[in-house]
Amino acid sequence: MALDPSRLRAEFPILSRRIGDRPLVYLDTAATSQKPRAVIDAMTRYYEQMNANVHRGAYRLSEEATAMYEGVREKVARFLGAPGPEGVVFVRNTTEAINLVAHAWGRKFLKAGDEVLLTEMEHHSNLVPWHLLAKERGVVLRHIPITDDGRLDLSRLDALLGSRTKLVSLVHVSNVLGTVNPVEDVVRAAHRVGALCLVDGAQAVPHRPVDLAAIGCDFYAFSAHKMYGPTGIGVLWARPEILAGMDPFMVGGETILEVRLDRSTFREAPYRFEPGTPAVAEAAGLGAAIDWLTALGLDAVEAHETALVDHAWRRLAEVPGIRMYGPSSGPRAGAVCFTTDPIHPHDLATCLDQDGLAVRAGHHCAQPLMTRLGTVATARASFGVYTLPSEIDLLVDSILRTREFFGCR
Repeated sequence: MALDPSRLRAEFPILSRRIGDRPLVYLDTAATSQKPRAVIDAMTRYYEQMNANVHRGAYRLSEEATAMYEGVREKVARFLGAPGPEGVVFVRNTTEAINLVAHAWGRKFLKAGDEVLLTEMEHHSNLVPWHLLAKERGVVLRHIPITDDGRLDLSRLDALLGSRTKLVSLVHVSNVLGTVNPVEDVVRAAHRVGALCLVDGAQAVPHRPVDLAAIGCDFYAFSAHKMYGPTGIGVLWARPEILAGMDPFMVGGETILEVRLDRSTFREAPYRFEPGTPAVAEAAGLGAAIDWLTALGLDAVEAHETALVDHAWRRLAEVPGIRMYGPSSGPRAGAVCFTTDPIHPHDLATCLDQDGLAVRAGHHCAQPLMTRLGTVATARASFGVYTLPSEIDLLVDSILRTREFFGCR
């Protein structure tokens, strides 16, 4: 069944807000999604009815909070098509998930001369942790290049993989280009040379069905706040047998089995990777977001956003001086990046805000990709289930007015 964004918008309280005398046009969903009432209510319900710490209390509130929290772990596993909850580690966000892998797996198993294969389109969160490991351990970083239209150049993949490759880590969907990478093919190629594969799913999980059994990766990470859930919680899924061999990333309460004055032992995964009081209310919000998205149907979400991207490419192409980045056709998620000479993207975004339009401008935490694209910054419009085609039309009209204001011809 097709989505009806006009109906869905009523579920998002913030979309009734006005910016000055203009209605809010929110086109920055790739940065963070807005939250439906179901998510807000789930978090309020936790605080009002079962606020207690989990795993630690032998009283009703704590038992209810624990059951809810662990129930969300099971819900995440089903949502991703994982075989069970034992591979689901709660973290703050995708960034922390990747850092966890770099520290808890990379520092234990990688040595000088081992290679980690990344791509030219990675978010800084999937570059910087590996930079530190390369500096500390002598690990060699290699990169899959991209084509001029913003796709991975997989013709180079076999040459980049070899016996020294221990991990391939790549983004499922580019936060800049909207490119949907063929991660299943990359995972198979990595496994052929004995390497593990980590997939950054932050921009995939909110926008399309994700089936870990089909992808076949060893690690998968995403953030709740990108998928209509709250900030402060995310997920690292890993094969349980890999987690079992990893040492804790951070330690303290909840991670331990036994502590003495001079030594400690640790619990099994995933609990050894979740130190301290967890984000319990945020877990309630994540569970509600999963229920809400599942009820919509991820196939319908993907179809809706594909139509929006097609409409955006057609309409933005009418703007004089515009340059658009990324694939002009084929699988794409709901983000369109562009520049419109000679206006700097930051100036453009400021002017669009005067019309109530919220878009992103800058390097989008992907400076190496900006260099590859031959620019220092772009503007980005990104879409969600609540985005209307008419809002894209408003974006184009506002860009044209901005060009007039700057005297562009």
